[in-house]
Amino acid sequence: MPLTHFDAKGDAHMVDVSDKAVTARIASAQAYIRMAQATFDILSQGRAKKGDVLGVARLAGIMGAKKTADLIPLCHPLPITKVAVDLTLDPDLPGVRIETTVKTTGQTGIEMEALTAASIAALTVYDMSKAVDKAMEIGGLRVILKDGGKSGRYEA
Repeated sequence: MPLTHFDAKGDAHMVDVSDKAVTARIASAQAYIRMAQATFDILSQGRAKKGDVLGVARLAGIMGAKKTADLIPLCHPLPITKVAVDLTLDPDLPGVRIETTVKTTGQTGIEMEALTAASIAALTVYDMSKAVDKAMEIGGLRVILKDGGKSGRYEA
């Protein structure tokens, strides 16, 4: 299957979705941020000097989903109907697990918005915690669900 973001000459272009059906679309993504145990303890006990790290990261993820078309050059701006960003403290990492879900009704998928939401949430946790732990690791970014449109349903 050819890459759709290149025209016949091989130049990058925005895909024409005008002939595609408008359908309900949903995508979910996940990521994690692993940190030192001491950093995890600060977050889990609510002792971060910058405030509610998980709450701010949740809002940042929502904002990130809404700005995806401004950040990724060939993404279509989509009318987002829902963004959910869940951050869960995981002592086994130790760190934070992030799961996002984004919905729209449109002519193209919403996976990039879900991935952007997870990325921005993770980056915000890093930003708010870096004063005590510069070695944090962000990873595991992937789409775990995509549904709607011609290609149907995908579940990781």
